Amino acid sequence: MTKKIMLLFLALFAALPAYAASTDAKPNAKSSVAPSDKKDVLFIDLKFGRILIKMHPELAPKHVARIKQLASQGFYNSLPWFRVIDGFMAQTGATYGGGGSGQTIPAEINAGPTTRGAVFMSHGKDINSGDSQFFILLADSPHIKGNFTYWGEVISGMNVVDQIRKGNSFDNGSVDIADRIVKMGLLSNE
Repeated sequence: MTKKIMLLFLALFAALPAYAASTDAKPNAKSSVAPSDKKDVLFIDLKFGRILIKMHPELAPKHVARIKQLASQGFYNSLPWFRVIDGFMAQTGATYGGGGSGQTIPAEINAGPTTRGAVFMSHGKDINSGDSQFFILLADSPHIKGNFTYWGEVISGMNVVDQIRKGNSFDNGSVDIADRIVKMGLLSNE
């Protein structure tokens, strides 16, 4: 009996680092964002929590300006996370991958990180076809360096991002019944 308890304890102890890594490092990030910085912070509310994204206009000014414009217009509200590849990324910004806002943005490839929580603009075969779709990296992904425009990073709520329903790995991450954005906007407008 003691041996079984010891094994159970060891199993729980081994799982603790994975659990700790998935929890939010900044549980009250909204109050920790300086008022002067709020103009460059997006919130994304999902049914199970809030994500805060620090945008980087110094690296991708056109993309950040467009995301701010669309978010302020309510464009992203109720859109699905239609493509979610476990261990890679979660994508949104259109209805099940079709279309977008109708205004493309030339690529602004930069030296932004390709680490867990980084946010990039999606595009089609033409690198200059970014529109409204974007994705959040679920894991470090150095293989995408130089291929997408980095424009932000999750500063709070990666535990929320991790809860987004994953897609079918045999269908390029397509999600049949997708989680949706409840509301997305600028933190400074709240």
